[in-house]
Amino acid sequence: MPRPHRILLAALCLLLLAVGLPHTPAFAQPTASFSSLAPVAYPLQPQRINVNIAGYDGPANLVLFDSRGRSVGAFPLDIRGGFGAVSVTPRGSLGDHWGALFLADGRQVAAGTIYRLDAATTLRTGVATYDRMYDQVRSFMQNKRLSYEIDGIPVSGYRSPDSPLLWLRDHYYQNRAFRYFETDLRSLPEAFLRVQYADGSFPDFLARPQWNIPAYRTPVEADVEYLFVQLVYETWQTTGDTAWMLRMLPAAQRAIAYTLSDPLRWQPDFGLVMRPFTIDTWDFEYGPTTVDPNSGKPAPRHWIDEQTRWGIFHGDNTGLAEALRSLATLEEQQGLWESAYYRRALADDIMTRLNALSWNGRFYTHHVKLVPYDVPGVDEAEQLSLSNAIALNRGVLTSEQGRAIVAEYLRRLNDPNRVAFAEWYSIDPPFPPGAYGLAGRLGERPGEYVNGGVMPLVGGELSRGAFRYGYETYGFDILDRYADLINRTRATYLWYYPTGGIAPVNEFLPTDGWGSSAMLGALVEGAAGIGDSGINFGTATISPRWPAAPRHDIANAYAVARYAAADGYAAYTWNHIPPARRGAEGRINLEATGSGDLTAIRLLLPAAAGERLTVSLNGSPAAYQIETIGESRYLVFTAAGPIVNVQVRYR
Repeated sequence: MPRPHRILLAALCLLLLAVGLPHTPAFAQPTASFSSLAPVAYPLQPQRINVNIAGYDGPANLVLFDSRGRSVGAFPLDIRGGFGAVSVTPRGSLGDHWGALFLADGRQVAAGTIYRLDAATTLRTGVATYDRMYDQVRSFMQNKRLSYEIDGIPVSGYRSPDSPLLWLRDHYYQNRAFRYFETDLRSLPEAFLRVQYADGSFPDFLARPQWNIPAYRTPVEADVEYLFVQLVYETWQTTGDTAWMLRMLPAAQRAIAYTLSDPLRWQPDFGLVMRPFTIDTWDFEYGPTTVDPNSGKPAPRHWIDEQTRWGIFHGDNTGLAEALRSLATLEEQQGLWESAYYRRALADDIMTRLNALSWNGRFYTHHVKLVPYDVPGVDEAEQLSLSNAIALNRGVLTSEQGRAIVAEYLRRLNDPNRVAFAEWYSIDPPFPPGAYGLAGRLGERPGEYVNGGVMPLVGGELSRGAFRYGYETYGFDILDRYADLINRTRATYLWYYPTGGIAPVNEFLPTDGWGSSAMLGALVEGAAGIGDSGINFGTATISPRWPAAPRHDIANAYAVARYAAADGYAAYTWNHIPPARRGAEGRINLEATGSGDLTAIRLLLPAAAGERLTVSLNGSPAAYQIETIGESRYLVFTAAGPIVNVQVRYR
């Protein structure tokens, strides 16, 4: 028997004696065994265990331990004629679970492996819209996975819907979904590390040698470096591989040093990242179609020259602030406390400067020009660009800012003059025809591509942000409308015309991974409310928001989020019994477990819940707080260990 199990069992025997169970002299040890009906169990899904104790009648107790040696439950049963059975609740870390069988007098009569606990990302609510979305998104993204060799080294990643190459930004944003089913998370960031330039910068996309396409950096882009840092951080968060992360850390540090010092990226007077006047984070500059200086062919302005018009774009700076905080967390793992402190302070300073320059009280102004000039045909002060939605989930906004951005999108959704079928604008209002010359390609006219097209990637980020900032019903509404959009064509596209039309099918794949992964992130982290507050679910957040679903009356839910490349997961079952009549009692039951040691519980209270709450955790009264955001009220507390049973009664 492993030593940790011996220690635990000794402690358990002392506990059994302490609570008054009879202690009798040792008798002949009866022959005993137990077996699970299935060799593999799943979190919180009852598992029947058959027990045999030869020649014994009376009570027994089956105690279970997870693969880390933690006690995950004690289950009493009665033995009649030497046989009995008990339904157990699998909990705790994945892997082989171990059981020990005790008689009423405290004697252990059997011990051994009982089943293997496994988990897969799952959602069951009884509502098809939500229950099938994970499989739909995974199916879409299977068509986006690209794998080939570069210099003899295999590289796998997720491509753009409009380019057969591995762009760092497209891969990073799709990580919102593929973390749940992809096992190769390291090869793509490692491939970018190998092609990092001497100054610390990166190309936009990797080479594709079989097609004689080299790696390349579009000069106007200013976001690649902070996206690399975020990809390293989130890969570490998913895998828990600290040794790998520390090998990648110097490249992340060089990337941030480049952004903060290169004269093409950093504006020292404002202390912010600058870039040419592109549409949001895209890679072509304001101005008519011109001639590519390298190829001599008509092209949009991808390059930087004496005609480049510079400005401050908010998305580069909210992204840099997030990456600085992530880099600080990475550096703390290496004991670089002073550097980590500096990174966090700089992130705060960047947000202070950005807010003073770009925040207009409702959202971030699209582009603040370093040298003022007119842009005919558009009210720039009203332009709401897509990185406002992305900023909602970067952890850099105040609650007031987050709520203001969501409210602005909601206002535009409810605008009686709205023409677009959804408010998920790339930019609104768009630029007039030809303001951005694209050599005749899609995007020159308003309503096309990133110049005012409707993008699910915006809707997904907006939905996740709506759940975060107290607009839960709006978050569900976006998910419902996205499901309707998929059902209409059995496909998902990077962008749609405002009237709902799709671009020519030869231009964009019908399996957009960026948008669908953003929507899945909103479903898992927002609606189901499973978040990773630490590394590899070491600390999980459980925040079911099912009472706010406007189209559906959801009373029961089972949710699991599991990283495929590691063994981290969190799971829960949730049940809501509303009051039968006015003034009667309502109940919420939550059972949660996972691989980590701490669970932060944030239960959205139904609108009918008043101030009279009775809350218990594992059968004992629980101390809690009430957090209010907007009109939403959350019951908040922290639970330790793999056994979390919460009961809430309200009037």
